[in-house]
Amino acid sequence: MLPCVCSLILAAASALVDSSAHAAGASAMEVRAVRTPSSVTVDGTLSEAAWQSAPVETTFIMRDPVENGRPSQRTEVRVLFDDDAIYVGARMYDTAPDSIIARLSRRDVGVPADKFTVYLDPYHDQRSGYYFQINAAGTLFDGTLTNDDWSDDSWDGVWEGHAKIDRQGWTAELRIPFSQLRFRDTSVWGINFGRFIQRSAEQDNVVIRRKNASGFVSRFPHLVGLSATPRRSIEVLPYLTNKAEMLQHAPHDPFHQGTRMEPAGGGDLRMGIGSGLTLNATVNPDFGQVEVDPAVVNLSDVESFFQEKRPFFVENSSIFDFGQQGASDYWGFNWPQPTFFYSRRIGRAPQGGVPDAEFSDVPVGTTILGAAKLTGKIGSAWNFGSLNAVTAREQAHLETGGFRNDAEIEPLTYYGVMRGLREFKNRQRGFGLMGTVAQRQFDGPGLEDQLNHQSVMSGFDGWTFLDKNQEWVISGWSAMSYVQGTQARISALQQSSRHYFQRPDAPEVTFDPNATSLTGFGSRYYLNKQKGKSFLNAAVGFMDPRFDVSDVGFQTRSDVINSHVGAGYKWTNTTKWRKYQDVMGAVFESWDFAGNPIWGGGYAAGSTEFYNNYSWNYSVAYNPETITNRLTRGGPLMKNKPGYEATMYFDTDNKDMLFYSISGYSYTQPEAAALNWNVFPAVEWKPVSNLVFSVGPGYEKVKSTAQYVTTFQDASATDTFGARYVFANLDQTTVSANLRLNCSFTPNLSVQLFAQPLISSGRYTDYKELAFPRSYAFRHYGSNTTFDPATGQVDPDGPGPITAIARPDLNFKSLRGNAVLRWEYVPGSTLYLVWTQERTDNEDQGEFNLGQNTRRLLKADANNIFLAKVSYYFNL
Repeated sequence: MLPCVCSLILAAASALVDSSAHAAGASAMEVRAVRTPSSVTVDGTLSEAAWQSAPVETTFIMRDPVENGRPSQRTEVRVLFDDDAIYVGARMYDTAPDSIIARLSRRDVGVPADKFTVYLDPYHDQRSGYYFQINAAGTLFDGTLTNDDWSDDSWDGVWEGHAKIDRQGWTAELRIPFSQLRFRDTSVWGINFGRFIQRSAEQDNVVIRRKNASGFVSRFPHLVGLSATPRRSIEVLPYLTNKAEMLQHAPHDPFHQGTRMEPAGGGDLRMGIGSGLTLNATVNPDFGQVEVDPAVVNLSDVESFFQEKRPFFVENSSIFDFGQQGASDYWGFNWPQPTFFYSRRIGRAPQGGVPDAEFSDVPVGTTILGAAKLTGKIGSAWNFGSLNAVTAREQAHLETGGFRNDAEIEPLTYYGVMRGLREFKNRQRGFGLMGTVAQRQFDGPGLEDQLNHQSVMSGFDGWTFLDKNQEWVISGWSAMSYVQGTQARISALQQSSRHYFQRPDAPEVTFDPNATSLTGFGSRYYLNKQKGKSFLNAAVGFMDPRFDVSDVGFQTRSDVINSHVGAGYKWTNTTKWRKYQDVMGAVFESWDFAGNPIWGGGYAAGSTEFYNNYSWNYSVAYNPETITNRLTRGGPLMKNKPGYEATMYFDTDNKDMLFYSISGYSYTQPEAAALNWNVFPAVEWKPVSNLVFSVGPGYEKVKSTAQYVTTFQDASATDTFGARYVFANLDQTTVSANLRLNCSFTPNLSVQLFAQPLISSGRYTDYKELAFPRSYAFRHYGSNTTFDPATGQVDPDGPGPITAIARPDLNFKSLRGNAVLRWEYVPGSTLYLVWTQERTDNEDQGEFNLGQNTRRLLKADANNIFLAKVSYYFNL
């Protein structure tokens, strides 16, 4: 299939003819800002005389529910400025003001409500910018705009906004300090306005994002009339914390004897560097106000991925995105796209092994001594980002028999990331570079064999449109990785789940026990058609067996070649029953570097947005028989039986008091008698305008006839290269729920509660071993072998050694959650009060009993952490 995809890409590219349509550029429309002769009080009333004398913008166009339709309500917007800020005043007329939906929420937490948005492109690069949004209840939202089409809500600016509802509708008044924006001059900016009417799901803009085309920022009207000088502001945010830990511990534990108090302090800094760059720095950051990670039960050989939630790393994180720029959409189809910068690596739990001891005190995370981030623009065309962080050397404190000692479990480590992206005229093409490095300084020989000494990645990415109308685009990336360490460490890395060099029937790789480094390459390129009612998406990529970016990034596997081609059609005209409909189909295939087909199939999907604002997404796929090089966890190849996949998501109108949704997934392999399915219903209740309660239970079922258990060496196992690869049937049931309560008293004072109970049990039966490579045939223990299920002792071949197999039955229970009170008592200054609790219970039996498991979980001892954190914002 790979040659076919390459031929298709080349044929499509060669068949393109430059359109006579103009290049995607800024609109010829102009919005004029005028200097206010007097101060403006931001209270939402638009009472100052300057508002009445400013030019008014009223030329809004409907995007939803009818594209290019006439808005149902009139909107007026005016723009003022003074030496320090830009002001936007908006009057949203409404013929039914009692139907305006105004709901309070915590800042940046979306709730169904009427909204007004200001979009700014201060650089006028037609690709990036900011958005500032306020809803009818006065809640503020903000973020950045990237890649002409995408938005990122991680940025938090310090600005003001107020809203008022009256007999004519509602008004909004916004003050955006120039100090929060990066720009070169004020001759011409890009600007756009948006209004959303929740009751009818109506979206109006001065310039809309078209449903049959890509590009949004590039279409913005010109903002003229401004006169301001970029100002170098220095924003300092010092904070103090006090944390009380009440953790479970063994009797007579010298390290944990009750409540432990930990006062601390630190600070964040944000300042402009020149006219285009922003420096963010932090010293001893504290992230206690961040929502806890959900519990997971992971029986695979792939690391669990967790979302970054820490404010310092989240803010402007999109600037470090690499490899998928230029096009508006990217498809994967089992392509293990690496995350080249995974900030959760910084400050993670110490990685070194903890020596055996009677008592131990191990830090839950690595201390971040300091971090600095520089992001923004260099010149007129280069987007730039760099991040540097240093984490501390961490020690585990140990005691055995009254004697204490320390063991290093994490070395002093430097992490560095640098990213640059240059855009050419009208975004017609772009070229980017990225590099990452992790460098460790060991204090002794203990950790050198456990962790890499150095890891480096360098790569380039980019895109080029093939026509002036920017309908067809080729984009992609190429990268090289280098990892260095001791012989023992690189040997372990070669045998890790990302590489599996020890596989006995893998001609494409050779395990080298003397190697002290690993160098690899990877690349992926896409062809997209992204305008018009039809669309196309094709790609081809590879990661060679030695490619590894996981010290700073996140990568699940290497040794893969993958390609796909897909196409679809969309209906964007509103009818009596739907507002949008699309369908698509694709074929895809993956190989390893030995040429084995390791995945493939066909895929069909569609989505429907109904006129009543309900939506439905659905897909089906078929995967033919292939070969798997991972199921034996470093052993020989096995067959992967054919499978059938189906997914579904459905939801109702989110403006209703009760909002329902349900998602489901099913994957079956009839020839292997295997099944994996789940269902996640959810309901959100909004009884009053400032309270939202949601509950999302989940039920998951896994039945496998080839769940990996263990491997043991046996020279008599000649059919499987001198080792026996043990599998079993697995029957696993998982029940969970996500519960959230958000209560906002004012736009600046809120309480959030999150809780996640989880119960998962797994029972292993029918122990067996792989009979032959490249098969799905097994020798079942207990039929022609000596096997004791009670002890796990097995003698597969009569004479010879007897091996004991540990029974992996599991019964895991978890309840974790936190409550966060947030009060922004003045703009930028915040008080947090946080309570976090976690309780777990484990049993080595696999029977699922919901009632009994729930009772054990509720009786389990809890770990409680209480935190108070206060910060104050200085703008110097």
